[in-house]
Amino acid sequence: MGKILAMMRVMKNAMALAVGAVALTGCGSPDMVDDSVMGQIAELTAPAVAGITGRGQAAEPARPALSAEEMAARALAANPAPLILVNLESTGATQVMAMTGENGGMRTYMTPNEQALIMRGGMLVGTKGLGNDLSVAEVQNSASLIRARRSGQATRTNRYVGGDSVERPLPMTCSIATGQGQSFALGGTSWNATQVVENCQGAGVEVQNTYLVTPSGQIPVSRQWVSPVLGYVTIQTIRP
Repeated sequence: MGKILAMMRVMKNAMALAVGAVALTGCGSPDMVDDSVMGQIAELTAPAVAGITGRGQAAEPARPALSAEEMAARALAANPAPLILVNLESTGATQVMAMTGENGGMRTYMTPNEQALIMRGGMLVGTKGLGNDLSVAEVQNSASLIRARRSGQATRTNRYVGGDSVERPLPMTCSIATGQGQSFALGGTSWNATQVVENCQGAGVEVQNTYLVTPSGQIPVSRQWVSPVLGYVTIQTIRP
């Protein structure tokens, strides 16, 4: 319980310091993004995108910080797509991402400059455009326990492609444990969920992923490991 509360405090602090933004891209379903708000969204997202990439210059003058609820409200008003609030701990940047496509149960959430998280049922299975990306994560074994909120042993394999274009798998063995329940809300949506912790080890790497899982198996909040360089990303659902 203490770890998940600490995770939520970290996420809230990052949200309070972040620049408000809503994200979209031109790919995906044509009706997913309203063209009338394209210019407004691009303007709002520019500072946050620069923060995620570490490139570009800070906007002048600096925009006032927005709370998580304010960020969520702006995103909900501007974009009808499913939305997530993402905090990349290695940079401290927080960004709202919009779903731009769904295929075979995998959802792609993206920023205007095509940085993306790929999710399957709330589990992170890939990233694009962040550098040191997670090429693909094979998480089916862990996911079945996590979404069922059951303790047990599982395996997962994270795959990474190096600068030599060679894919390198990182197989890990994992222990799944459940914790206490929590109730919370964001963007007008209320959630009741149970904490599930996934502790994984492999090739000298130790990872601890934390999820809040609803009775139906949804994962509205999580803190998941991306790669040795990128570290952890915290993901919260604004619109399912």
